[in-house]
Amino acid sequence: MNNKKYTYPSVLTIAGFDGSGGAGIQADIKTISALGCYATSALTALPVQNTTGVKSIFSIPEKVVGEQIETILEDIKPDAIKIGMVHTSKLVKTITKKLSHSPNLPIVFDPVMVATSGDHLIDKETIEIIIQELFPIANVITPNLDEAAILADMKIENVEEMKIAGKKIMELGCQSVLLKGGHLKTEKLTSLYFLPDGRIESFEFSKYETNNTHGSGCTLSSAIASYLAQRKSLLKAVSLGQNYIHQAIFYGKDVAIGNGNGPVNHFFNPQKLIKNEMDS
Repeated sequence: MNNKKYTYPSVLTIAGFDGSGGAGIQADIKTISALGCYATSALTALPVQNTTGVKSIFSIPEKVVGEQIETILEDIKPDAIKIGMVHTSKLVKTITKKLSHSPNLPIVFDPVMVATSGDHLIDKETIEIIIQELFPIANVITPNLDEAAILADMKIENVEEMKIAGKKIMELGCQSVLLKGGHLKTEKLTSLYFLPDGRIESFEFSKYETNNTHGSGCTLSSAIASYLAQRKSLLKAVSLGQNYIHQAIFYGKDVAIGNGNGPVNHFFNPQKLIKNEMDS
């Protein structure tokens, strides 16, 4: 007898590994769980890293990544998908092919190109394939300023240049872009969200004196995906996601974990898994 009466909003993260626990698939799972959703995952790469930087990167065979995604999708249908580290063109094509069988799922793409430590994590020749294949299917992409500078092919040193860069990135075929301004040398942290209808929403937050921001981009994109899984609108999910990472940084800013860029506090206010009634 089947007594199952409810399910949880589910988020699939397709991302790389971080053995130090602050970024990548580990940060995604922590974030998704802390926001009351059920996390599933597919591993794309195995970087050997800690809080001080990336030592090396070992690839996961494309066939294995594809089988991971296919196996999850046939059993636990996600309500949203977060895509993180995708560092080869073959991997991009594998992911987009597998996701083509499950259209209309909200997708958040964090174009992981540069780590917090400054290490480059992506092959240059892959960028063009990412633009062609992943940008069109993602509901929102979340580049930081280093990544945006690569995509827009320009220096970004102030908010006005952020606006120019964001518009350039939108012209690459994006549905919407959240351009994160955490690297600007300003008193306030400013992010700009370029919406599908052409509007630009500005978000401002206080800056904290801390180097505990390892995995902040992974955490933010996973938070947005979690809110999309809860059926929030794009703008609402982006707003709530930024509030979440802002507080996660605040509550983790004074913690000593590792000798480099420490993690944020994903569990500053953990939520119970959200129950969604099943259709009878």
